[in-house]
Amino acid sequence: MQPISVEELKARIDAGETLHLLDVREPFEHEDFNIGGVLLPLGKIQTLQTDDIEDWKDQEVICYCRSGNRSGQACLILVGAGFTNLKNLSGGMNAWQDRIGS
Repeated sequence: MQPISVEELKARIDAGETLHLLDVREPFEHEDFNIGGVLLPLGKIQTLQTDDIEDWKDQEVICYCRSGNRSGQACLILVGAGFTNLKNLSGGMNAWQDRIGS
């Protein structure tokens, strides 16, 4: 697992890159504000309910949450489940809204 900054991620989104974004927050958080990631709450990842993202195992996956803590946990679990290229958004959506806006 490697960190990725909100600025780097925003630049990659703006450049039109095809990215696998994984939002591990709860549905109400995702509804309030999101950057287009697939919603798969940490609780589902903890119980390995990851069928929706199985085809991402060998792709770069950028995980994010509110602050970077839950997404860090998700990355560790996903590594154990065979995912090979995980990045954790440093500071999560808090940092995104502080530095990029909403």
